[in-house]
Amino acid sequence: MRTSLRLGLVVMAAVLGGSEIASAQVPKIKLGYAKCAHCLPMSLVPGLAKNVEVEATGFNSGNDVLTALVSKSIDVAQVTYLHYITALDKGFDVVAVSGQINGGSECLSSAKLNLPAEDWATFKTTVAKAKSDGQPLKVAASRGNAQDIHMRGAFLKQGVDPNKDIQFINIPNPSDHLAALQRGEVDMICSVEPFASQIRLAGAGKHFVLPYEQAAGNLTNLIVTRSDVIASQRSGVQGVVSAVVELDNKLIADRAPWVEVINKLTGLDKNVATEALKNASPDPAIHRSQTLAIAAMMRDLKYISKDVSAEAEKNMDYSFLEQATGKTKNDLGY
Repeated sequence: MRTSLRLGLVVMAAVLGGSEIASAQVPKIKLGYAKCAHCLPMSLVPGLAKNVEVEATGFNSGNDVLTALVSKSIDVAQVTYLHYITALDKGFDVVAVSGQINGGSECLSSAKLNLPAEDWATFKTTVAKAKSDGQPLKVAASRGNAQDIHMRGAFLKQGVDPNKDIQFINIPNPSDHLAALQRGEVDMICSVEPFASQIRLAGAGKHFVLPYEQAAGNLTNLIVTRSDVIASQRSGVQGVVSAVVELDNKLIADRAPWVEVINKLTGLDKNVATEALKNASPDPAIHRSQTLAIAAMMRDLKYISKDVSAEAEKNMDYSFLEQATGKTKNDLGY
């Protein structure tokens, strides 16, 4: 009796011990993402990730996500190509491992400005007059986010210097953009979806342009990590990248889950969410040549202090995408 009891306890201990070992072997990754239409699907990654336990946390902006990554509060971050370049300029350890979704930027004018859509000539005339009157146009964005750089690059290409010809207003949280336009605090805002669609549908602002006529094009989201995370949790990073690729494929096939997650996490209605997705394109590739062009543009805009082209190229790791897709890096944006 005692022998069989002893044997049973030994077997139970072995089973429990084995399960603890198995649990310990599953990598755990803390993932951060921003609260925008093309970012919020990242909240679905934990349910798609295989052989990795993912804890996903939403932040108000990409700036906050990047801060969490470099301070080692999270392991993998959804930021933007622009954050990647900014981080390298500041000497931070960041490695690009995947794209995610592009688009989501829109410049909207106030009703008071009465600016025709896509009419750069009228815009430039309005900017010049306001500047000569000593009351330059107030143009807002969330400083450091993709929409800020998209706007600045598009303005500069049209001959409007964003550092000299307008008054830039920083509104850090994109959810505050609507109120700023409604209160007449700004003349134009370059916002991110779904807040851009919220502004349009509420009648608080009018479409001016999608600011993609600049070096970044419509490139927006990038998945980045740190070299120490790759060294210690390579399989965990792989699990996240593979889940992002699977997620993108699902969103291309069916946008209903995308609408649902925007509605759930922002409280905005499904009409706004559906409208927002007209300006979004799932894309897991890492676009090397455009990234280098972005770095040059950001230097021209005095957004960064030095040339980081070499670092930008060196810190792109295509191996995770290659394993997730079965493609070579030459087919993944290299």
